[in-house]
Amino acid sequence: MVKAPKGYRHRTRKLLKKPIREKGAIPPLSRLMIEYKVGDKVHIKINPSVTSGMPHRRYHGKTGTIVGTRGKAYMVEVYLGDKRKILFIRPEHLIPAKQ
Repeated sequence: MVKAPKGYRHRTRKLLKKPIREKGAIPPLSRLMIEYKVGDKVHIKINPSVTSGMPHRRYHGKTGTIVGTRGKAYMVEVYLGDKRKILFIRPEHLIPAKQ
């Protein structure tokens, strides 16, 4: 019997699937041009064509708060139950939340 893979993107076949007309490596530029400030609320929506700065699949669909920057990435505070997590996510994987 073959063991199931334990890679970083395992079990993401449906989760990280893009619509057929959005396939390709170029993310929407309007999403990259947004400047986030500390305290802004953001939704985490993973773009599977950009592998750098990609969060783990367990954070896909979560909402967090910007707490700082680190290089080109943003530091996003997310809660998993009672645990507070700080993630380093590139802007390709973030969408601003409506206030």
